[in-house]
Amino acid sequence: MTVEAPGTSSGGETLYAKAKKVYPQSVKGRYRNFKWAFMIVSLGIYYFLPFVRWDRGPGAPDQAVLIDFPARRFYFFFIEIWPQEVYYLTGLLILAALTLFLMNALAGRVWCGYMCFQTVWTDLFMLVERWIEGDRRERIKSDQQPLTGKKVGRTIFKHIVWLMIAWWTGGAWVLYFSDAPTLVTELAFGEAPMVAYLWIGILTATTYIMAGHMREQVCVYMCPWPRIQAALTDEWALNVTYRTDRGEPRGSLKKMKARAKEGLPAGDCVDCGQCVAVCPTGIDIRDGAQLACIQCGLCIDACDNVMEKVGKPRGLIDYETDINIQRHLEGKESIYRFIRPRTIIYIGMISLVCGLMIFTLLNRQLVDLNVLHDRNPLFVQLSDGSLRNGYTIRLINKATTARDFELSLVNAPEGFSMTAVGIESDHTRSMVVPIQADLTKELRVQVFAPPGAPLDKSQPIGFNVRDAETGEAQTVTDYFKAP
Repeated sequence: MTVEAPGTSSGGETLYAKAKKVYPQSVKGRYRNFKWAFMIVSLGIYYFLPFVRWDRGPGAPDQAVLIDFPARRFYFFFIEIWPQEVYYLTGLLILAALTLFLMNALAGRVWCGYMCFQTVWTDLFMLVERWIEGDRRERIKSDQQPLTGKKVGRTIFKHIVWLMIAWWTGGAWVLYFSDAPTLVTELAFGEAPMVAYLWIGILTATTYIMAGHMREQVCVYMCPWPRIQAALTDEWALNVTYRTDRGEPRGSLKKMKARAKEGLPAGDCVDCGQCVAVCPTGIDIRDGAQLACIQCGLCIDACDNVMEKVGKPRGLIDYETDINIQRHLEGKESIYRFIRPRTIIYIGMISLVCGLMIFTLLNRQLVDLNVLHDRNPLFVQLSDGSLRNGYTIRLINKATTARDFELSLVNAPEGFSMTAVGIESDHTRSMVVPIQADLTKELRVQVFAPPGAPLDKSQPIGFNVRDAETGEAQTVTDYFKAP
């Protein structure tokens, strides 16, 4: 019996391609400048936002953005989200998906090229790499040379800086889950919770591996978005494209000038390879649309720089649509259609979700009432013939101040009354329940029906909670069970 080596077929062919190291070259241009600007802004927000303060009153956390798991709260500046309002998170996820779809309909994988966390941190790691080891030629040359003390020293220094960036990335993440200044002090003196060190370690490792070593492999093999994006795009979406109508046939500048003098077709592409050299995934955009292209626009900058040097128009490589590619081949002018049914639908859905979230946020109540009927027993018949039902009532005060709420029995037949454990009241239809700021209070409430009351097996009744000062109220309907 013959045992095949892992990763090989029965014919001895390799089933997967070996990873090739990519040496992206630095480039200057408008798209590169935009990527730098976005990287600085996004990383600045990510690293320093936990230290921004926001006054919410006495006793409330003053961190502007905080996910407080022990208190089960999410704070975002003036917004406070409770566990019962998880639908806001659902809305944000829907908005993120629809926005991604809209971006794809307008400009393909523009998210991947500029805003994806993998792209941003990889750009930062490559910046460090160029600073320490040099640009593309220097790194290629260094990798081909034998080990020397200088080479080892630069490599160690590079990885130390990478690990420092990765460590601060993980550290910044955990600061969103606790008071940032306090947690920083605890981390410095080894007094932080073990879960904080665990997550810092996990995120440090993943950032270091994915941004420092895997890089384009994450985009090509791990990320599902390129496959999804290909199914969602259409012929009107802008994509980084090589204009074959202008560039072909390609060749050296001297050769193309000679062909032009002879009256032969001569393309603008001088076959310099700069578009390939600057590509972070190492592809040749002149080969057409490819899965590995993240639409970052760096090849556009490189090509435009070369076109300016040789005295030819910019835009040989540019953001273009499939429609215009065909029109160029036919000698027609470019046309663009950003407003079309696809984008109108996405914009409409985004506006609808945003509108609903803003409406519910502006009209959200700072009091909440939940009622749960006892299941066993459903009712109890007392010795005097009256009936008793038990309920668990949860009152929520979402305000940042203590409030007194009036809990009332409403829409119940005449003679019905209630009592609550821990509240001084004797068979009444209303009682005052004090609740501290930003807290939940649970009550055991018993509702009584007088002897001989004409009842159905399931009699609807209501519980109302009302803040006497603000008038804010909420009513929940439940049922009174009888034989």
